[in-house]
Amino acid sequence: MPAATPFERPANLADLRTDPGGPQWVRDLSRLVREAAEYFDVTIGPAFPNSHVSYTAPATRRDGSDAVLKVQFPHPECVYEAAALQVWDGAGAVQLLDQFPGHSALLLERCTPGTPLSQLNCASAMDVYCDLLPRLWKPTSAPISTLADEAQRWHDGLLDEWTRQEQPVPRRWVDMAMEACLGLAPSQGESVLVHQDMHANNVLRAEREPWLVIDPKPLLGEREFSVASIVRSNELGSSRDLVLYRFDRLCGDLQLDRDRARSWTIVQTLAWCMAARHTKRHEMIGWLLGEE
Repeated sequence: MPAATPFERPANLADLRTDPGGPQWVRDLSRLVREAAEYFDVTIGPAFPNSHVSYTAPATRRDGSDAVLKVQFPHPECVYEAAALQVWDGAGAVQLLDQFPGHSALLLERCTPGTPLSQLNCASAMDVYCDLLPRLWKPTSAPISTLADEAQRWHDGLLDEWTRQEQPVPRRWVDMAMEACLGLAPSQGESVLVHQDMHANNVLRAEREPWLVIDPKPLLGEREFSVASIVRSNELGSSRDLVLYRFDRLCGDLQLDRDRARSWTIVQTLAWCMAARHTKRHEMIGWLLGEE
């Protein structure tokens, strides 16, 4: 096997400095990575630069095959990543090769060449999404968090977060989102496995399949919720025309309820992107609501 690369703490993990337990996890990271590499019996290379809540690095297994080592900062959104990958079983998503029980560490299939979907134009990327999403929408009895429970948590925290962030958006948006949380959750359609962070840098070019999804933050909920992260994220453009094009393509091609998809997109955007620095996301809410 090739020699291991000396450990370097990735600068991108600085985002964890404000998370409870984040600074200590970063300090412990060299040990956590060493223990995971020993458990999986892999040699690792320099860490990938784009992950902000986990350590990910290319890995070489003892038989010479490629993999990715992922050591996760323990947070609620990552708890069921392995369970989701097991449900998908490589169909449209990277395969889970192994996991280190009790250590939040995974060994994953490596995507080669690994070019992100964000390198495509918006129309071509939407073709990929419209092919992938129906394949990922699998009913499952796996013990994964539900969208209904998440919506209740968002409802309970939105107003406090709006106040804490010094009221960066109109109060009526917050009230509307809180009402939507209570109305949407109990009236959902069929519950399937959804990826709630499927932005265009979490879909990579691969060899086993043309495109594979990575980094699931899974929930069990209705299909319309899947629109949120794709419409909200800026990788495929942040103009009004491109935002509305993504929304129209997903709802139209996949025959989704536009009102529910719009409401879920607004709810999750406020839950994840309330801070004033998320100006582009806030503009998107106005466009979805038809406010100029």
